Amino acid sequence: MKKRFLTVALSLVMGFGVAASLASCGEVREDKGELTLPDYENIEVPDYSDVVIPEDFKFGLICLHDETSTYDKNFIDAAKRAVNDMGLTSDQFIMKTGIPELAACKEAAEELVDQGCDLIFADSFGHEPFIKEAATANPDVEFCHATGVTAATSGLDNFHNAFASIYEGRYLAGVVAGMKLNEMIEAGEFTAEEAKIGYVGAYTYAEVISGYTSFYLGAKSVCPTVTMDVQFTGSWFDISAEKSTAESLIAGGCKLISQHADSMGAPSACEEAGVPNVSYNGSTFEACPETFLVSSYIDWTPYFKYIIAQAAMGEEIVDDWTGTIKTGSVKLTNIGGNAAAEGTVDKVIEIRDKLVDGSLTVFDTSKFTVNGETLTSYMVDIDGDGTKEKEAIKDGVFQESIFRAAPYFDVKIDGIKLLNEKV
Repeated sequence: MKKRFLTVALSLVMGFGVAASLASCGEVREDKGELTLPDYENIEVPDYSDVVIPEDFKFGLICLHDETSTYDKNFIDAAKRAVNDMGLTSDQFIMKTGIPELAACKEAAEELVDQGCDLIFADSFGHEPFIKEAATANPDVEFCHATGVTAATSGLDNFHNAFASIYEGRYLAGVVAGMKLNEMIEAGEFTAEEAKIGYVGAYTYAEVISGYTSFYLGAKSVCPTVTMDVQFTGSWFDISAEKSTAESLIAGGCKLISQHADSMGAPSACEEAGVPNVSYNGSTFEACPETFLVSSYIDWTPYFKYIIAQAAMGEEIVDDWTGTIKTGSVKLTNIGGNAAAEGTVDKVIEIRDKLVDGSLTVFDTSKFTVNGETLTSYMVDIDGDGTKEKEAIKDGVFQESIFRAAPYFDVKIDGIKLLNEKV
């Protein structure tokens, strides 16, 4: 979940650039650059041109890390775009970075309140209880939080959760990965039965499980023999652990690597080894030009513009907001032309259109099994109280991000092997 490349990681990648630029045939491959993936054409976004922002209105942003994290950089970049689009001045936007998932988060929120913020947003899952405390203590300030689960049941009018159907973006990224696997199989680099991908995860919880499962299902939709190994680091941002985990997965026979972790560790390991890589929350093409395939990400700009407009007008903000491809919230970066298979852009556009029109659903239960059986019923915990109270399967589809914004798909499906678990 984050960007801006660390100097150390970047230098490591650059140092191996020449070696990685060699094709398997031993010849230098022509640099194809990035392949443009057009944005979805029929995006539905509100018109905020008539919204008047008071001169004394202020928006505060709380980030777990800073721009060295792909996750946080994604939020920071989106917030800056929204602030600019909505006509806020630099004095009306206050950002706090490096705020841990501890009491320091509440302290940061209170400082933003003291600085005059009318709207405060926190970007990490573990910030939620502290943001809720701040919301309770400051009923006249709007508090919003990414990936949280308790806004709808909090009883607070000024506390809100938001996320997006990023599982659809992960699925599309998986399609890109599957096409690359097919290309390598056809080239004789390995057999169809050896088509194994590796996944560097942070923690074994629903958001990560939903992400790696949708990625796997996307790959499997075009490369039916694919399997996947997942290994967790127990941290959202650990360059060394993420790099060594990726290296371990490669040594274990994984032909392609993806991640739900926030540093350049895994992409740099892939560039050094010449292994195709699907990153998350931003393109790594500049640092890893020979192995970067694509990245899915949530564009938080539409949500930030929405909450700024609502807060400025004194209007209600929904408890659970879920962005989609159609709202311009779920996106892929451009495709890495040096690594991607022929026809990838056209295939992504085709599948994206099917996801939007509903002719294709990511968690179609006919497309996966659990212990060899088709899943017909599955109860999930929606309000985070530990009780699984809601049936998630309807009409043969797991209803992800319908009952709340944050993911709750935590099913362990066949074809994916967890090498460890971190909670």
